Amino acid sequence: MTDTPQQCDIGFIGLGVMGKNLTLNLADNGYRIACFDLDQDKIDALLAQDEAERGDAPARIVGCRSYTELLSKLNAPHLIILSVPAGDPVDHVCHHLIDAGIQADDIVVDTGNSLWTDSVEREKQYKGKFIFFSTAVSGGEIGARFGPSLMPSGDPYAWTRIEPVWKAIAAKVDPTTGKPLVSQTIGKPVTEGEPCATYIGPVGAGHYVKMVHNGIEYADMQLICEAYHVMREALGMTPQEIAAIFRDWNEGELNSYLIEISAEVLEQQDPESDQPLVDVILDRAGQKGTGLWTAVSALQVGSPAQTIAQAVFARSISSLKAERVHASAMLAGPAKPELTDEQKHAAIEQLRDALYCSKICAYAQGFQLMDMASKEQGWTLDFAEIAKIWRAGCIIRAVFLQSITNAYEQDEELPNLLLAPFFVEQIARYQANWRQAIAMATLNGIPCAAMSSALNYYDSYRAGVLPANLLQGQRDYFGAHTFQRVDKPEGKKFHIEWSDPARPQVMIKK
Repeated sequence: MTDTPQQCDIGFIGLGVMGKNLTLNLADNGYRIACFDLDQDKIDALLAQDEAERGDAPARIVGCRSYTELLSKLNAPHLIILSVPAGDPVDHVCHHLIDAGIQADDIVVDTGNSLWTDSVEREKQYKGKFIFFSTAVSGGEIGARFGPSLMPSGDPYAWTRIEPVWKAIAAKVDPTTGKPLVSQTIGKPVTEGEPCATYIGPVGAGHYVKMVHNGIEYADMQLICEAYHVMREALGMTPQEIAAIFRDWNEGELNSYLIEISAEVLEQQDPESDQPLVDVILDRAGQKGTGLWTAVSALQVGSPAQTIAQAVFARSISSLKAERVHASAMLAGPAKPELTDEQKHAAIEQLRDALYCSKICAYAQGFQLMDMASKEQGWTLDFAEIAKIWRAGCIIRAVFLQSITNAYEQDEELPNLLLAPFFVEQIARYQANWRQAIAMATLNGIPCAAMSSALNYYDSYRAGVLPANLLQGQRDYFGAHTFQRVDKPEGKKFHIEWSDPARPQVMIKK
């Protein structure tokens, strides 16, 4: 903090929805901010909002008309936070700050949705000019205003300067219950509890973790949508009825932000048509790329994350709206059986359990991917801490994350969440209904790619023997790719000369 009113503690560049709300959050927590945006209207709007919120209290935010003016308003060494679109805009701002006279010990923090490898390159590119630091932010505009989940990574020295700022503005969790401590009172942030901000590791690690968070988010959303689809199409339920089911589920193990907002969306009526809003929303999903990045990364490191990938594919096939409408008139599906009320009640219970088990598998895939990437990059990721900071502030926040935290606190070397005793017991209890729900959806011709892939992941992971033995035989046949034997030391490779008439007797080590 500063004792000189004319100087500011933090510079903030980029006053879109996220930037504006992060700036107000910082101001609520006692920081004095110098802000800049290329759009003067955004500066004026922020200053007006600050004035309205603080009343007669002294101004907390100072508007600037240039990068040079912004630097002149800050205490040295400077701490500057960016909230600009990922990609070239980040470098555009960094180059302007260099021209404006930024110093080598100043810190620039990128809070945008940057690709993690870009952050790694930027740290190298700007070394000696200033300290480039990255922080991934989750929670949307409400989280930014009242407490986001923050995933910082970069220079450890920079973290010592940034840590008190991030822990002040982050979402807070009750350490006893693991539940979010929420305040949406302007100017009165939550100051108690565990902050949802922890140092992730070297630069890029935080954005990688956020990328996987978003991949899990894709899967979680798709799983919920598949449960909705089955209730709508197979059980003939209205959006209001499904909303009531989701609200009931939100009281138990499925308690989460995404279930909560799904119920709200389903309850919303469209004022123009007086229909449920969901029925007038075009069924063509958008995406910004982070789910795709997660799926690509999983393929690159060889980590099975098929539920995340299927969620990306589900958005892709939704974009083929005209083709799907045409195909719906030509391609036959199964006859849908009539269900009794008792059967419908049982089906809803099966769907609940299927959603829960599939969710466990989606998170298991995400944490497994982070583990494999961590080993490849030489990072040391603390998965208990990562699960902790996702308990509040972020989009996938859920009571379920406390169980993940507990699992990793009990076993830091846990190779897969599915092997944690708690989750072993949970899936053993609910898997029969999981299988029944997927069978019901399939028999009714309702796609459930994410749920099915989650079950396939579980069954593949628990399989002591997979048909990859035949696959290796095929590869050796057409490409001489060799294979290993179960009765020989691991690592030794063998090849059959398949073109040799005497091949049953011909075995060549490679």
